[in-house]
Amino acid sequence: MWNLLKNKIWQWSSVLIAAPSVTLIVMLVRLSGLLQILELAAYDQLFILQDSEKKDERIVIVKIDEEAIRKLEYPIPDDKLAEILQKIKQQQPRAIGLDIYRDKPVGKGYDSLAKVFESTPNLVGVQKVAGSIDSAAINPPPVLKKLDRVGANDFPLDADGKIRRSLFYLADKDGNQIFSFSFKLAYLYLNAMNINVGLAPPDNQLIQVGEVVFTPFASNDGGYVRTPDDGYQVLLNYRGDIEKFNSVSVIDVLENRVPEDLMKNRIVLIGATASSLKDLFYTPYSASFFRNIRRMAGITVHANAISQILDAQLSNRPLIKTWNEQFEWLWTFSWSLLGAILIWLLRSSKRKIVPPATLVLAGFCLLGISYLAFLYGWWIPVVTPMLGLVGSAVGVTAFLAQSANKIRKTFGRYLNDEVVANLLESPEGLKLGGQRRNITIFTSDLRGFTATSERLPAEEVIKIINLYLGYMADVITEYQGTIDEFMGDGILVLFGAPTAREDDATRAIACAVAMQQAMEPVNQKMKEMGLPELEMGIGINTGEVVVGNIGSEKRTKYGIVGKQVNLTYRIESYTVGGQIFISESTLKQAEPIVKVIGERQVKPKGVQQPITIYEVGGIAGDYNLYLKQEEEVFFSLSQPIMFEYAVLDGKDISDTLQLAQLIELSEKSVLVRIKSKETVAIPQPLTNIKLNLLISINNADKSGDIYAKVLEKTASENSFYIRFTNKPPEVEAYLNSIYESLKQ
Repeated sequence: MWNLLKNKIWQWSSVLIAAPSVTLIVMLVRLSGLLQILELAAYDQLFILQDSEKKDERIVIVKIDEEAIRKLEYPIPDDKLAEILQKIKQQQPRAIGLDIYRDKPVGKGYDSLAKVFESTPNLVGVQKVAGSIDSAAINPPPVLKKLDRVGANDFPLDADGKIRRSLFYLADKDGNQIFSFSFKLAYLYLNAMNINVGLAPPDNQLIQVGEVVFTPFASNDGGYVRTPDDGYQVLLNYRGDIEKFNSVSVIDVLENRVPEDLMKNRIVLIGATASSLKDLFYTPYSASFFRNIRRMAGITVHANAISQILDAQLSNRPLIKTWNEQFEWLWTFSWSLLGAILIWLLRSSKRKIVPPATLVLAGFCLLGISYLAFLYGWWIPVVTPMLGLVGSAVGVTAFLAQSANKIRKTFGRYLNDEVVANLLESPEGLKLGGQRRNITIFTSDLRGFTATSERLPAEEVIKIINLYLGYMADVITEYQGTIDEFMGDGILVLFGAPTAREDDATRAIACAVAMQQAMEPVNQKMKEMGLPELEMGIGINTGEVVVGNIGSEKRTKYGIVGKQVNLTYRIESYTVGGQIFISESTLKQAEPIVKVIGERQVKPKGVQQPITIYEVGGIAGDYNLYLKQEEEVFFSLSQPIMFEYAVLDGKDISDTLQLAQLIELSEKSVLVRIKSKETVAIPQPLTNIKLNLLISINNADKSGDIYAKVLEKTASENSFYIRFTNKPPEVEAYLNSIYESLKQ
């Protein structure tokens, strides 16, 4: 159970590391404030997409537009302003908001304006409470100040200059709490309906309108980071621009072109909308991708703030709520985990879904969830989970790329970089199919290793194979060969596929000589491990084959097909340890720098006519590689050793046994004399035989199986030379002791 769990953890380690790591990084960046502007921009788009709110019939905006400025001048003279207010009063609104700074008389008629101020208890004026670098505090109209019918005209500005929050109250320079203009007007409207507006129990710290409690904004709410939260701020849930409210021009009011009941029992706001007066502000609606940037008149912002307060109690329109920090961490982690899992699950080529498309779909799901939540009054962060989704996907992709790079490096042990690039990066590199091409085919095999491996533990066999193949693969890579296949202790190498070069045959021969030379350090390691030495035979052939990707869509192998492949294996089968045989076609492409030390005619199975194969002793030119040529010394045995042998035909052993004697012995070969009264055919050169010594070794009647190859070396009548290809350890020890005693 533990091993199963451990394997699962290992398999999913990239996901388990990427998701929390990316979450931590993204949230740290978020808390640093670097993502605030992006999160606020996404928040703005939610308002623009929502744009489905109905017109608020409870509010009427009396616009001071460009026409009014031309006809009345600006600031509007006191007598004209008094007339405007009187006409509005006649329609019996519940509240009148005068969004015009009026801290001193303007023109004539101040007394009449003051009388209107005094006689209109539901009239609220404005003052600017908080000063800033580019604007100073502005006093309210003295009469309204005295009557305590003044509200603060301030809105908190975000770092990008947009208004996204409104105020219920804020403190002036003396520390006095001043209620906002919009809150005072909403209070007058609701009070007329006998709806309680006050402080929520039990701690009396929060403002309550009817049954709705307005939770104040905190500095890290939503996408904000360390934003000043002085006063009693709330997130402003905009209804929309001025078209979401009834509006008329102040000129229409003066000239009696307003319907009689337009303002009855409503909140009337009087303020500037003319662009020349510059009472315009950036809001979430200024950020649309599909229209020019536009600003909202200050009086319209107030209308939205009032509408939000009224809606909370009267229309059940939700306030904007935010998650706490713990939920935001969990939300971001969830999307980070999703991104990591998606890439991990879709890493397999068996799946037809493209990971980037899946990520895009997940991203749209995130946006959809955030939008639906916003419709119900929840501001759910978008940027941080989106970065988590993409970041963890990138993290897992990077892990997979690193794993692929490791695989590529492992693959690169057997193929040069150019071949790897051709197979993995070319659009055609992995397409099924093949093409006819003239290439040089190279195969090598350890002589007698199969029999040796049967006597060794599996772990030892693997260790030997890995040691041997490691050395050989390095040499093959150096000579730009393509390892097509490892077959136990055999190697099939291609020179000329997938990339063809003019010197393919020459490089193949040079590679073969270098591999035989590399057997020396291999056998040194074998000696250190207390294991018998290894010997390798190599066959090389050049001819036309079909080369390409063979298999199915699920399992593909880059390989070759053709009779020339089988012929190469036949040529290699004639070798003994340390030999290299090449075909005539290979020699023609590589001469004259190839050193040939012998040639012979053979008739391999499946070939119509005999062919000539050549034994290579080295290669000159830039390679300058040569095999050691050691002449074997034979010693006569004082007492011949009897044995029986059978000829091998491919993998089959003949049932006919023949008697013979070992009469001369060298380090690796022996001279054999047939012991028979009848005429017996001497095995053909390069024939493989199995023999058993008819002597007692380890209390057995005869020795274990010995394998050898008949040499072409000339011998006397009824005699032939053989080269051992595999000997049991006890036989090897026995013959070595005889050989050493003869040497001495």
